[in-house]
Amino acid sequence: MDPLNVENIVEGLEPIAFLIRADYDADGLNFFTPDSFSQQVAYMRHPKDLVISPHVHNLVTRQVLFTQEVLLVRKGSVEINLYSSKRRFLTSRVLGAGDLILLCGGGHSLKMLEETSMIEIKQGPYAGENDKTRFVPEGENS
Repeated sequence: MDPLNVENIVEGLEPIAFLIRADYDADGLNFFTPDSFSQQVAYMRHPKDLVISPHVHNLVTRQVLFTQEVLLVRKGSVEINLYSSKRRFLTSRVLGAGDLILLCGGGHSLKMLEETSMIEIKQGPYAGENDKTRFVPEGENS
């Protein structure tokens, strides 16, 4: 993986996010996530006339413990603050059009830097407000 276009953000042993910039490019099928992740992210570029044979996905029982979400910025820009699972601020990144981030651990907040449109992909079914815990980051006053 090109470190300028793909970034794996970790805190100790805890994966926090995978950031894939809009200009990432590589031949073939390239997975960014380990097999154990409940959300899988890959990039594909195949030559003309390559055929992926017809297939169905088998019924497989999976246990999902934490929601992992993918954000794809379509236009605009957004600042994403990343936090450890102990709610301590780690780092922030600015994403622009075409950038994708998998939020796979810890916490996060978003600030739109301009009018921004994004696509969000995450596991379901959605549990409403039981799906998340809002918090004041460690060291910040409410």
